Amino acid sequence: MPRDTESIERDIERARSQLASTLDELSVRTNPKRLVENTKIAVLAKVNEPPVRFALIGAGALVALLVVRKIFR
Repeated sequence: MPRDTESIERDIERARSQLASTLDELSVRTNPKRLVENTKIAVLAKVNEPPVRFALIGAGALVALLVVRKIFR
């Protein structure tokens, strides 16, 4: 059962529209400024969690202690 040309043209136009919409969404998602901003937000949220914060404070204190020790030896 062959399809008429109008039906085929409508399907093609619908596919083009969906493709354009998908490309627009991808261009927004892969915008470098947006990626940097999203990454920065995610990192700050992770760092502000208490277990991570205390681990970073401990690691920083240990590094500071080792540097001071190295200076005075």
